[in-house]
Amino acid sequence: MAILEDKGQDPEIVLYLETPPSREELQAVLRMLDIPASELVRKGEQVFKENFKGKALTEEEWLDALVSYPKLIERPIVIKGKKAVIARPPERVLELL
Repeated sequence: MAILEDKGQDPEIVLYLETPPSREELQAVLRMLDIPASELVRKGEQVFKENFKGKALTEEEWLDALVSYPKLIERPIVIKGKKAVIARPPERVLELL
């Protein structure tokens, strides 16, 4: 947030646990990120360890998992126009500016 604010940006913040993305929204974000769903998964989360660790899921199955368990979605995701980055480390956001 500090980097965006320092660059004069006024981002819209989406609280994805309160308003989880739909499957279609996730697919759109993945296209902007240019990554498969499996790369958007937070593998340190307990729900991952209990339900998905060591399993080979298809793209469709990962999408189902992310919709069912939004806590698995890596964050923060910053979107500008038709591009997006996972802002880890935070300086990655500069790729969009």
